[in-house]
Amino acid sequence: MSRAPELVVRVLVVAGLTVDAVVHYRLAEQMGIAAPGGIGGDTLFRVQATAAVLAGLFLLVRGSRLAYVLAGLVALSAFGAVLLYSLVNVPAIGPVPSMYDPFWYPEKTLSAVAEAVAVLGSIVGLRVARRRRRALTGQ
Repeated sequence: MSRAPELVVRVLVVAGLTVDAVVHYRLAEQMGIAAPGGIGGDTLFRVQATAAVLAGLFLLVRGSRLAYVLAGLVALSAFGAVLLYSLVNVPAIGPVPSMYDPFWYPEKTLSAVAEAVAVLGSIVGLRVARRRRRALTGQ
């Protein structure tokens, strides 16, 4: 079985995670709000960006099912958070600040689309990687 389809999917997922990381790093400073004695929104954004970079690198290097699962979970966590905090005014929960932001500006929209693409691409990548593994093992 050709590796070309899997490589295309892998690059698509990595691109989505890259956009996610860049946008989160760029917006981190603006999200410096914090719950009293809690974690700042800027810290959460930097953690998300770093997770996206690490998951993208792992996927790029390995291309394994585990790498697709990790990439998908990182992208899903960001996509779920952007939807939740855009639609629901979630109060501060423990050290996590309330980050309600109902406005959709270009960077936020770009990030959400990239995260959705990475989630869907991870699902497709899992299927393609599974088929490739079966073809290699003869199962």
